[in-house]
Amino acid sequence: MKNYGLLIILILLMSISGSAQQKKTRKMTGSAAKGPASAGLKVTPDLDKRLAKFRRVRMPFNRTGLTAREQKLVGKLVEACGYLESIFWRQSDPEALALYHSLASATSPRDVKLRTYLRINASRFDLIDENKPFVGTEPMPPGRGFYPPGLTREQVEQYVKEHPEEKAAIYDQFTVVRWKDGKLEAVPYHIFYRPFLEPAAKALRDAAKLSDDPAFAKFLELRADALLSDDYFPSDLAWLDLKNPKFDIIFAPYETYMDSLLGVKGSYGAAVMVRNERESKKLDLFQKYVADIQDALPLAPEDRPSKRGLETPMEVMDTPFRAGDLTHGYQAVADNLPNDPRVHEQKGSKKLFFKNFMDARVNYVILPVARKLMEPAQAAKVSGEGYLQATIMHEICHGLGPAFARTSAGKVSIRESVGHQFSGLEEAKADVCGMFSLKWLIDRGALPKEKLEEFYAYYVGGMFRTVRFGTAEAHGQAEMMEFNYLSEQGAIRRNPNGRYQVDYAKMPGAIAALAKELLEIEATGDRQRAENWFKKYGQMPEGLNTALKTASDVPVDVDPVFEFEEKVQ
Repeated sequence: MKNYGLLIILILLMSISGSAQQKKTRKMTGSAAKGPASAGLKVTPDLDKRLAKFRRVRMPFNRTGLTAREQKLVGKLVEACGYLESIFWRQSDPEALALYHSLASATSPRDVKLRTYLRINASRFDLIDENKPFVGTEPMPPGRGFYPPGLTREQVEQYVKEHPEEKAAIYDQFTVVRWKDGKLEAVPYHIFYRPFLEPAAKALRDAAKLSDDPAFAKFLELRADALLSDDYFPSDLAWLDLKNPKFDIIFAPYETYMDSLLGVKGSYGAAVMVRNERESKKLDLFQKYVADIQDALPLAPEDRPSKRGLETPMEVMDTPFRAGDLTHGYQAVADNLPNDPRVHEQKGSKKLFFKNFMDARVNYVILPVARKLMEPAQAAKVSGEGYLQATIMHEICHGLGPAFARTSAGKVSIRESVGHQFSGLEEAKADVCGMFSLKWLIDRGALPKEKLEEFYAYYVGGMFRTVRFGTAEAHGQAEMMEFNYLSEQGAIRRNPNGRYQVDYAKMPGAIAALAKELLEIEATGDRQRAENWFKKYGQMPEGLNTALKTASDVPVDVDPVFEFEEKVQ
């Protein structure tokens, strides 16, 4: 690139074993002091309470029916995931990584608990408490490790006005931005993170040699190439061409949730998946209607490109190992990938459902919360089956609606046009359009009519689970807005006894109106409209805050325990 000296320096700075980092670590941890290694730090006194919000759940690797070669293949995929885990920590909070390593040999109860909570969050900031610091006092930087400390969105926008030729690189999903000689410089991921990406690519190539599925082997080779070039397009196309693969993997910096500055930088995430054949067969019904649902959305025809003839691969998978943005804080139970609108136009997207994580969430979180906050008759309608079907439609709807924003500057990425509000907006669109679509299927006899109340009950019960993350997290931000809007429309109400009730008659109209609003915001890429909408509906009402306290003894989410060793370098 332009300055190889700079790139070498940047790569060297990533090493936590350098003497400067060691000095910093000693200063942070107060290791010279007696007592806990963290004695010199301000640590929240309620670590026990925070840890109790996560239910430890085993996620076993079922080897039944797998050959020794296939088990070795899975092992290689897990090995590759470890390198992305190491990158993710550096993207999330490099300071937390240094502290985490400094506590590796700690024995005091406080240090052990602190290290555990650092692992859950991959940062010093509580992902389910508005990203507030639980160690130290520094607030979470919106740019995390993607940008220089203290850089603001206004500074970036002014800089690219003055240097328009650099805008594409600075806003690129796969670059790290740093100051150099008073100027912003964008360094490609494949250079900045090369010490981890090269061994990750090798592990994928080794896995490809163990695969008996030529298409999957080809995908792994292409994804290895992508790691070292940041060009994921060819491998994304190959990924969507896989037909009912026995093994699959998510392995890319797809999601931008962590970038609160510009909302464009991708964080690395990984998941090793083994097909659940019995559950996957249930997806045929939904695949059949994807193009029809796109055509039925409450949006102008020119803003909803046809999905006819495009692939809509769906897989229900058991997930024996995850890393990066798929294993810290909020535990995803499904995914719709890739996010590249070029892939959506040409091929569509893949919907993935993590059955073992889904079961854990329903059993340990959603059902107990619904029973505490909803009227008993409606809480009884919340079910695992309703959850699965609603989740399927949520993920399908991530791939529906507009592919690009229609702006005065022409066709622009919705993500770039909407900015930092995009993640919350997109999650809300998928939620609301998913519920709109389930009613559409019922109206046409594709699903039983009596299922509608079950879907609405699950939808509201699921909101109570999600808003417990607070409104700093994209999913919580989305569902807080949905809850407030639907309450304003009378579709959800709080009874005098403090419990909530769904008005089944008002819900369809309110859902349709909200879907139209969210789809139009995406179609126009109107950043101000998005910000105003979430500002109006994004705050937690006091009544809900009080009601949620009645469920304080219910875990907020699961903390997965894998059979494989979890490593971060």
